[in-house]
Amino acid sequence: MLRVRLLECLAADQARLRQVASTDLTAAVPSCPDWNVEDLVRHVAVVYLHKVECMRSGRAPEDWPPDLSGEEPVAVLDRAYRALRGEFDSRDAAAAAPTWYDPNQTVGFWIRRMTQETVIHRLDAELATGQPVTDVPPDLAIDGIDEVLRIFLAYGTRRWPEDFSEVLPTSAVLVRAAAGPANWLIRLRPDAVEVESVPTDAVPAFPESRVTPGQRAAPATESTGARASGVEDDGAGPAASISAAPDQLLRWLWRRSAEDAVSWTGDRAAVDRLRLALGPATQ
Repeated sequence: MLRVRLLECLAADQARLRQVASTDLTAAVPSCPDWNVEDLVRHVAVVYLHKVECMRSGRAPEDWPPDLSGEEPVAVLDRAYRALRGEFDSRDAAAAAPTWYDPNQTVGFWIRRMTQETVIHRLDAELATGQPVTDVPPDLAIDGIDEVLRIFLAYGTRRWPEDFSEVLPTSAVLVRAAAGPANWLIRLRPDAVEVESVPTDAVPAFPESRVTPGQRAAPATESTGARASGVEDDGAGPAASISAAPDQLLRWLWRRSAEDAVSWTGDRAAVDRLRLALGPATQ
């Protein structure tokens, strides 16, 4: 997505987060256990301020987080957002900035990441307070799907393998994810996850023996999920496919919706295995 569009989305979702949070700071956040809305708002503010310090100093701050307990939560969110936008607006997206994602050490990474961070936590606030859940625009949702699959899941399994050691399969599992015009092939391996974007007409077809619509396999667990019948990737195509509108698929991948919020075809155990692998990536 273009920088201008990302910043538009960031502004809209920060404003919506602020509006919703102001209605009930004490509400429990079901998608973030042990947090209420005030905790959520302070978390977003601290994340914003952390990126401000990274860009200003050229390194991650060592003494962190700061003590913000004396500031009202919505006020500190406003202050943090103003500081963040000030940095983004005064810097080129290609300018150097330290990040935790080795392939991209630029301001542009943080523009994308803070935009996607904000939309997910805006959803959290809406779910917590019972406010209407605002749809994520398709372009932002597709960008967010790509980010969570490529960076949080695929890169995460290589950067922090210890976090994923108990949720990856013992043999390869291939799942297709589709959101409107966008498609991804997700290959879960015992040592890491690989993700590639593919055109719709290039997505491998399901072998007939694997197509079992409506049949739910046992949930994927460390002992049974990877060995479920029809789950192994033998080069013949995906074991399963999941599809939904971009907004719905983004929420499902970030575990902000029910397990059945997406449509699926093929072997449900493969879908469950993907859902299990997403746990450490989206916690």
